[in-house]
Amino acid sequence: MRRRVTMVAVVAAALCLVLLWQPGMVRVSAQLSTPPEERYASPLEVLLSPDGARLYVLCQGADEVRVLDAATGRVLRTISVGHLPRGFSFSPDGARLFVVNSWDDTVTVIDTQSGRVKATWAAGFEPSSVVEDRPGKLLYVADRIGNNVTVLDAATGEEKTTLAAGRGASYLTMSADGSRLYATHVYPNATPHRTPPKSEITIIDPAQARVVGRMMLPDIAGVFHVALSRDGRLGVAAELHPKNLVPMAHVEHGWVFGNTLTVFGADVGRSVEVPLDELDRYYALPFGVAITPDKSRIYVTHGGSDCVTVIDTKKMLAYIRAHPEPFAEDLSASANYVEARVAVGKNPRGLVLSRDGGRLFVANRLDDTISVLSTRENRVTQTIKLVGPDKVSPLRRGEQTFYAAKYAFQGHFGCSNCHIDSTFDGLQWDLEPDGFGKDIVDNRLLEDLRGTEPFKWNGGNPSIAIECGPRTEMYFWRSQTFDDLTLADLVLYIRHLPLRPNRWRAADGALTPAQERGRAIFHRTVDKLGQPIPEGNRCAYCHSGPKGTNQKSFDVGTGKWTDNSGVLDTPQLMNVALTAPYLHDGSAKSLEEIWTVYNPHDRHGRTNDLTKDELNDLIEYLRTR
Repeated sequence: MRRRVTMVAVVAAALCLVLLWQPGMVRVSAQLSTPPEERYASPLEVLLSPDGARLYVLCQGADEVRVLDAATGRVLRTISVGHLPRGFSFSPDGARLFVVNSWDDTVTVIDTQSGRVKATWAAGFEPSSVVEDRPGKLLYVADRIGNNVTVLDAATGEEKTTLAAGRGASYLTMSADGSRLYATHVYPNATPHRTPPKSEITIIDPAQARVVGRMMLPDIAGVFHVALSRDGRLGVAAELHPKNLVPMAHVEHGWVFGNTLTVFGADVGRSVEVPLDELDRYYALPFGVAITPDKSRIYVTHGGSDCVTVIDTKKMLAYIRAHPEPFAEDLSASANYVEARVAVGKNPRGLVLSRDGGRLFVANRLDDTISVLSTRENRVTQTIKLVGPDKVSPLRRGEQTFYAAKYAFQGHFGCSNCHIDSTFDGLQWDLEPDGFGKDIVDNRLLEDLRGTEPFKWNGGNPSIAIECGPRTEMYFWRSQTFDDLTLADLVLYIRHLPLRPNRWRAADGALTPAQERGRAIFHRTVDKLGQPIPEGNRCAYCHSGPKGTNQKSFDVGTGKWTDNSGVLDTPQLMNVALTAPYLHDGSAKSLEEIWTVYNPHDRHGRTNDLTKDELNDLIEYLRTR
């Protein structure tokens, strides 16, 4: 009875919030109509020149690389690159800087002596990291959408081969001796429905351009940077450990996300997952990792918690040797090896140590600063402000809220935990408000959401303000934290997330013969036997309009015993090729399975009369949406 009274009170409070919110909706609409034009630097990654004199800053928001005096922070040079750069690295001799531009699908080659762009090469789908081999013959590029590592000729940019990596291949790290290249990926590999996620670190022999190993990471979904010690005996990967197979009802018990490291190499003898969180405090979105030259300390940035964790390596290894596994969910563990947590700027991402290990440079993406830490004192001794707008716009404030974990109970997680880099996570979740074990939901892409209302798979939320306001506070954050202005800014940011380029559609909009045949199937009104297809069972009826949704709900026969209702919101189709698995609960591993496995009675479109080739044509067309 006490539980029921509490929930009634919570629901009543939420309804009051909704009613109070209505006047504010006018303000939200006004902001949405005129989004600000400010162009922030948004520093994502940092590098030091081989002599340590110059700090190179990858400014994702400005599409630039800025070269700073490492001692004073003074700008020495600004170099324009492609759109939405995500990673960069030097050639082994430091003569060239390679920058991957994720939305241009290119590599910019920069002469570091002159600061001039020497070449621009094509490189896979959404390149996110780049490394040259030690002899300077091959260039390796991680392709996030391609799920592979593309190998280019380092002199000409000609593609030599591609290597299969994990889903969402994103970050590359070369060992100090150049004998191994390690690739991580931000989305989990495919697993059977409602089973634990699995990831990997793909190990490549750069001399032979071939995969020589896959370090499996069970229960992990979201692996970011890897750091390797100079002697090659210790490796560390930053990662997320989601707990998506149980109802999201235990936020206060740390039962949604674990923020962990995988430690590997000869110093450990195996790969071991160690936690970073502590009792009553969590450290969201570990991203960048660095190991001091003497291996005494490990540094980890936390993009959701605005801090850097300092780990005593000797104590961490001693803890691993003394305790039986697993201990990744032991919230008392980190106290044994975490030496300090140092507050930095907003959304810290990339980091780099000076060659002597005395200074640590941290890129704070969402306040356009570089924090410089003294590793001897574990404190920030200098903050470099990058040139850019002084005013923090509503759109920028909304982005800061989206990436911050401070709103959730004990700073547990934020929007960007499930929507990595403002996209999705490839996981399915059991959200509490629908009942334990009920209405399992697949995570959906956030891009270009305007005009796709309502939200949730059951269509229960009419607006983003309701979705991200009372519902999020009640069932996710477990705290009432957003004031009207904060929520308005967050809604503004989400509604203006742009749609990334479609890699399956030609720039001029022309379709291939297979795509044209698929388009005809998508728009057909009669089947192959000449029988009329009822309007409600035509692909183009439910998935109508430029975004592929008529914004209505239907029962297409894909409901499961876990669902409270078979009536589901019609999802939009933009960039549908990126978002496997499919259906409301993620039970279809591929677009093909939607019809070959989960449409036996032709309720989800008339497809059983199609041949395999015709179904492939339909899928080819859907990829262009």
